[in-house]
Parts: sequence; structure tokens; C-alpha cells
Amino acid sequence: MAKKRKKDLVKLGQDQHYVDADLYEHEYKRRRDDVNYYVAMASGELSPGSEILDLCCGSGRVTRGLLRAGFHVEGLDASEPMLERARLGISRLPKRFRDNANLVHGDMKDFDYGRKFPLIVCTFNSFEHLYSRQDVEAALACIKRNLEPDGVFAFDVQMPDLAWLLKDPDKRWARTKFRHPVTKQRIAYSTNHVYDPVRQIAFIRLYYEPLEEGPLTDTHVVNLSQRKFYPAELAALLHYSGFAVIRHRGDFGGDYLDEYAESQVLLCRHARDSD
Repeated sequence: MAKKRKKDLVKLGQDQHYVDADLYEHEYKRRRDDVNYYVAMASGELSPGSEILDLCCGSGRVTRGLLRAGFHVEGLDASEPMLERARLGISRLPKRFRDNANLVHGDMKDFDYGRKFPLIVCTFNSFEHLYSRQDVEAALACIKRNLEPDGVFAFDVQMPDLAWLLKDPDKRWARTKFRHPVTKQRIAYSTNHVYDPVRQIAFIRLYYEPLEEGPLTDTHVVNLSQRKFYPAELAALLHYSGFAVIRHRGDFGGDYLDEYAESQVLLCRHARDSD
């Protein structure tokens, strides 16, 4: 794969998955383990009514959970369609919750609220859109600058699965049939990917094939690019960016991190001199 082509695919995979925000919300609406985890963690770390910064808030799944738990939430995301979908979801909450939300368009690698938060979260693998060491360092520098001295930075990424990463890129799997939440057209979904082991980026392709007449007339391919972080690598990146990892677990039930985990779930604080 040529260098320019790889660069183009990274950019496409950073944006395309988030254009149809209604479809995105529909695909992940049953995903609750992460929402429950972040709400419970925030409730254990913070006093009621505290302020939380939700980086890459997306369509607002976790944001709404935090609002319902009584927190004030600042949401930041680089996708305008996702922010519009998040605003719609928040507008349907009772007034006492929706008044505690503020969503803005922004880049997780370049932001400064001019104040500090007791908790910053970056959920649902959003950290995997940091494709280079420079991206990671820029994002962590912003997070550190906006985090209270005793505050917590919490996030999750996938646990790299070598068997999955090395699957045949010419075959498709996970074929699923569904109706689009807005158009109601019947569609078949499938996926495959190419993995770049040098840059540790999975270039994922999501295929949407029409099964009946409707707005979608041909198979539509959506690109999604994700950087894969290995546990020791991630701990080192955090350490050299001035963070101490206080918890690094597998999945959202608090299990110890091992080869069977699907996710790495981390809690971090500002590093002290003794860390």
C-alpha cells in the first residue's frame, strides 16, 4: 500500500464512520457496559453535580448517562453530524438534565477550555483515532493541561487481537441484516480490513448492501481506521506524557487484563515525582 494511499485512508477512516450519525446511534444503541461503567466510576470519584469533560463524545451515549447521573458535562467532538445527533438525544432528556450539557466542535489534539476538570473521559475506543506518537503526545498534553491536579483521566481502547488483525482481507464476515433507522430500507452489513503492522493501524471497511429498493442503490463502503495500542506501549506513552496509571483492567467489569479481554480500561492521574 503506497504511503500516500495510506495517508488518505487514515483521513477517510477518521471521518466516514461518523457521517451517518443516525445509523451510528442505531448500531450501538444496545451497547451499555461502557455507559454503566463510566457512570459508576464518575459517581465513585466525584461529588454530585461535578463537571466532566467528555472527549470525542460522539452521538452522546455516555454523555446522556452522565447527565442522567446528575453531572455537568462538556462534550467535545470533531464530527458535526455526531454533535447534531448528540444534541437531539440530549434535547429529549428532562430539562434538569439537558440544562447541564454543553457540546462544542473541536479536536482532541488541540483544545483548551481555560479551566480544569476533575474528570476527563475519552470513551468507546476514541483514543484509537490518535494514529502517531505526535498525535498521542498532543492529545495527552491537552488533557493534562485541562485536568485538575488531583483529577482523573479515564479512557478505553481495544485489546489488540492478533487473530482478528491477521484475517484474510479479501473475505467478509459479520454479515447482518437490518433496517436503516431513518429510511427503513432493508440493508445487509458486512466487514473486513487490512492491518498495517508497522503503523499498527487497522484499515477497516464496512459494507452496506441494499436488499430492496430505496435511497441506497449500490453497496456503500465506509472506511474506519483505528490505531492499535498494546498494553505495555500504552503505559509507556502515558508515563512519558506525565500520567500515572492507577488502574489498567480488562473490559468494563473490572477484570484483570489478560489475553481474553476485548478492551483495556484505564484510569490515570497526574504523575507525582515518586511515580
